[in-house]
Amino acid sequence: MQTSSLHHRPALRAGLLGFGTVGAGTHGVLASNRATIRARAGCAIDLTMVATRTASRARAAADDGIEVLDDPMQLVRHPGLDVVIEAMGGTTDARDCVLEAIAHGKHVVTANKALLATHGEEIFAAADAQGVTVGFEAAVAVSIPIVKALREGLVANEIEWLVGIVNGTSNYVLTQMGAAGRSYADALAEAQALGYAEADPSLDVGGGDAAHKLALLAAMAFGGPPRLGEVHVEGIDALQAVDFLHAARLGYAVKLLAVARRCGGELQLRVHPALVPRASLLAQVDGRMNGIMVKGNAAGVTMYYGAGAGARETASAVVADLVDLARALRGGGRMCVPALGFHEGAAASPVMAARGGVRSRNYLRLGLDGPDAGARALDALARHGVPAAKGVQSHNTLVVLTQEVPESSMALAMRELGAMAGVQPGLTRLRVEALDQG
Repeated sequence: MQTSSLHHRPALRAGLLGFGTVGAGTHGVLASNRATIRARAGCAIDLTMVATRTASRARAAADDGIEVLDDPMQLVRHPGLDVVIEAMGGTTDARDCVLEAIAHGKHVVTANKALLATHGEEIFAAADAQGVTVGFEAAVAVSIPIVKALREGLVANEIEWLVGIVNGTSNYVLTQMGAAGRSYADALAEAQALGYAEADPSLDVGGGDAAHKLALLAAMAFGGPPRLGEVHVEGIDALQAVDFLHAARLGYAVKLLAVARRCGGELQLRVHPALVPRASLLAQVDGRMNGIMVKGNAAGVTMYYGAGAGARETASAVVADLVDLARALRGGGRMCVPALGFHEGAAASPVMAARGGVRSRNYLRLGLDGPDAGARALDALARHGVPAAKGVQSHNTLVVLTQEVPESSMALAMRELGAMAGVQPGLTRLRVEALDQG
């Protein structure tokens, strides 16, 4: 099988699957920044073909000379393309099209984090066997070049941890709950009215989107394939505005975090709302923005910040992958950076930490009935090895910050508190995430 080369071609010839937000944005950036892109890539990047279910809309918007099809398989098999840009979304048809493109010697660029978190191991193996590249900078945190940072900029480091705010919808909702005191329902409704949240926002607010991104980030940081099934996931829909007030009084902000930590040779992967120190860099990441902190044993802590969504922002990352590909092919070879940053067989997959052994500090808020309920609740925590570092009782509410304890101890304590007379149903527990910025 022969892959394409740009030695004697004036342009990288691209085909686009899908003409929605990402596809139309990519077309727009390639057209509006054509001269700059050509100067950086060393050749033109020509979008010559689009396949989409909305062919009439694409024909109305696309530049002259772009052929518009309604059959994606016809595009991915076309011999006149060097690279296929997958912007159709989903994990079923997208998987079939990407694998077919690879089988026909096409490079692939995608922004589809769900596809790669679910089928990445299969897709990357197929690409390696065919000698083609899969670029996915746009799949994680969009405008933030975190893929390049992990695969290239931080290659000298053993990564100790990464912690990120990687879902703009959830971060907007949490920002409104914290800054404006809105309820979860009101903040989400506002996000939907502004177009920041989908009509069905469950993938975002439930933590699933962040889990897809974390699976890819962890594979690049620690080795092994994307391990989506190993990510512990909690969403934000149970949070109440009062918890933001208590967090602020204690010196914290509330964020939905994607966390990958290596502890004692074992890897933790978790997505959940957490308290972060108000003075930390991540606490300043508000609205729809994303932020990711990475701790390497040589570089120390580095921070990456930028837009996590948007048509042109996503297109910026898609085109960056196209430029990297054009440079490599123009130089006469394939890209030498492994898809996930590690050469095959060079790094063993990390051992996953048992969830019960994961340690953290915790925030608890309990509604109380009765004058001695608070004292009995603190005694129950202590019996299960969950000592309170700080406790504040006001009227019928007890707020506790615990010391660092294993998840197993916390689970036992929560079970007893949930059944305890004098403790109202619906107690709230949030983890407190330590962010060593030194």
